[in-house]
Amino acid sequence: MCTRTVLGLRNPRNTDWLRLHGPQYVLLGQRASTRLAFNIAGIAFITAVFGSVLPWYMLSAWGLGIAAISLYIFRLENAFANTGTTGFSREEQLTHTAAAAIKGVLWAVPAALFLGSAGPASHGIAWAYVAAMMLATSATRYSAPMPSIAFVGIAGLGWAAGLAVHGSLALALVAVLSTALTTLGAIESAKAAYAERLAQLGMMEKSEVVSLLLREYEDSAADWLFQLDSGRRLQKVSPRLAFALGRDRAEIEGRSFLELISGPAWETGQFPKSLHDLADKFKERENFSNLTVEVSIGGERRWWELSGTPIIDESGNYAGFRGVGSDVTAQRESSEKIAYLARYDTLTALPNRLMLHETLGDALKYAEKWRSRCALLMLDLDRFKAVNDSLGHMIGDRMLAQVAQRLTSIMTENEICGRLGGDEFGIVIRDASDKTRIESVARAVIETLSAPYHIENHVLYVGASVGSAIGPRDGRTVEELMRNADLSLYRAKDIGGGEHCRYEPSLHANVEERRQLEFALRSALAKEELVLNYQPVVDANSEAIVSFEALVRWTSEEHGFVSPGKFIPLAEDTRLIVPIGKWVMQQACTEAARNWPEHIKVNVNVSPEQLVEPDFVTTVVQALSSSGLAPQRLEIEVTESIFLRDADVAGRALEQCIALGCSVALDDFGTGYSSLGYLRKLRFSTIKVDRTFVQGASQHSAESIAIIRAVVAMADSLGMSTTAEGVETPEEAAMIRNMGCTKIQGFHFGRPMNAADAIALFPAHERRRIA
Repeated sequence: MCTRTVLGLRNPRNTDWLRLHGPQYVLLGQRASTRLAFNIAGIAFITAVFGSVLPWYMLSAWGLGIAAISLYIFRLENAFANTGTTGFSREEQLTHTAAAAIKGVLWAVPAALFLGSAGPASHGIAWAYVAAMMLATSATRYSAPMPSIAFVGIAGLGWAAGLAVHGSLALALVAVLSTALTTLGAIESAKAAYAERLAQLGMMEKSEVVSLLLREYEDSAADWLFQLDSGRRLQKVSPRLAFALGRDRAEIEGRSFLELISGPAWETGQFPKSLHDLADKFKERENFSNLTVEVSIGGERRWWELSGTPIIDESGNYAGFRGVGSDVTAQRESSEKIAYLARYDTLTALPNRLMLHETLGDALKYAEKWRSRCALLMLDLDRFKAVNDSLGHMIGDRMLAQVAQRLTSIMTENEICGRLGGDEFGIVIRDASDKTRIESVARAVIETLSAPYHIENHVLYVGASVGSAIGPRDGRTVEELMRNADLSLYRAKDIGGGEHCRYEPSLHANVEERRQLEFALRSALAKEELVLNYQPVVDANSEAIVSFEALVRWTSEEHGFVSPGKFIPLAEDTRLIVPIGKWVMQQACTEAARNWPEHIKVNVNVSPEQLVEPDFVTTVVQALSSSGLAPQRLEIEVTESIFLRDADVAGRALEQCIALGCSVALDDFGTGYSSLGYLRKLRFSTIKVDRTFVQGASQHSAESIAIIRAVVAMADSLGMSTTAEGVETPEEAAMIRNMGCTKIQGFHFGRPMNAADAIALFPAHERRRIA
């Protein structure tokens, strides 16, 4: 309970200030006369104590001051009582507190001016009365703590100071302690009064709610009354009850109530439990309230809510039951639906995250109690996003429904499967004492979900990655076990998907390393830790350099050189690739314009995250205009993944770049999904054959050779050039040249190098001309 709220210095929660504190100040009028009398008596008492040693005019002036302020406070408190709560305000609270403070100052005057003229005995007598005054004020003003604290604090500390100055150190210490304890007492009393007032307000609100409910009940046409005799037969049947039973009043008068609502169960004896409960209440002659009973009316199952009380006649004998009922079938079905929706996923009909959470919690408790093991498997669909983005959410939803059916088909009584959200599912293995069970379930999941899906004339393939954690070994709480299973799943996806990874404590270190790298990467641009390297691309026949691919490299102050394979995916996940890509575009264009021959192009890789930015084209235009590079010398390299997310947005951005005069190359061709379909969507200038096919061809792989030849033939027919990546030996270069590729890139012609080394590759006369 906040002291500032109790004192009235801060608005209370859930109610207004006036409603809470107004009635407290109204109570002050009840003891106002007592406090006034105490103050007048105090004037006489202090005058008697110091009258023989002080001049009369000093005592008279002091006494008049006390009397005046006491009368003012008396009138103020009576005004509070007469005005009531509606007329009370914060300003009046402050006025009352200020008056109490002034009275405290006046009662501290004797300590400052009178004690020096009297002996130690008089000191003690005078302080005793002041202490009594303080205690009386605290006790009688418990409902208004601010004025009490103001008076007690000023008067008490004033007397403590006066006693100390005039040599009564022991009394001064007593005064300090008395002041502190009285102040604390005032605060605690105020808290008690505050709590009592809150309780009163709560009771008032409940009373208002009850009154409202009674009015609603009186106006309701859905409720009905019933009365039974001692044999549980209906008496005085109301029209509403007859309508609820679907019978005429004359037909059911005197009939057994339980028989009428039991339906066929009356003959078979197979009663619902709720009817048994109702019969027990009748048998034991007990009151019951809001008892929900399953009844059968006209062969239809319905739900009634009944309340009843025994009838006792004037002789004290049991005479039956009287009560009220209502049909709550709609509410019951609605609540059952809500309960279902709270624990089941509507799309897949699988248990949802909440139910899996509860099931895992029960499994953990059982495992700890019986020293056994349970397990949680978290699984995520591989490549599902590509299906969702390319074919739409309706196809994606139908695939998720099929995934749920497949998962359900491989579950036993020992496992429960649920959907955690999106394309992520969870499996709780209640008893995982058999170590092989976890692996067998994970393998079954991966194999089952990797089979093709046939949806609306589409044959779709996705896979699954699985991460598992064992309880309570890998986590004693649901949250800890889910977090560790999620780490395992992240690891399974990180190594390529289609795998099952068990939790290991070292996974936390991997996550921490990623977090630290992300933190460092956020400041890499500002610290100028990023640099561009350039790898030459040569003409396949003449081996003359035709372009350079700009490749970003990062040497971190904290982590040293960081592989692009590590920080590029991290930059894409965190969208840091957008500012980094903008910087790369600007730097690469500037370098090419200033230091390269005019016929040499620069190739800049662009991430899908950059292409969906609304200002991507503006970024390209700014880089070209600020560097002075001709648009024809910029080739933008993209991968097929741009078409797996917002394909229309990415396509429009690239078409605008082509309209500027830039060319677009399709990188890593053949490694994505439905590659041939993309060639119809954009006017690519170059197709880059992935290094895996080049390496396969060098090892005489018939499949790789056939793919390269098919790509070259297709590119020729579409008027596109081809670039073979990853050429590392003269033999590979000759092989690629013989297959018809127009350009070659790889370590054989140059590794990625800094800008100065790239310039050094140009002939001397070209370097002199540029300089």
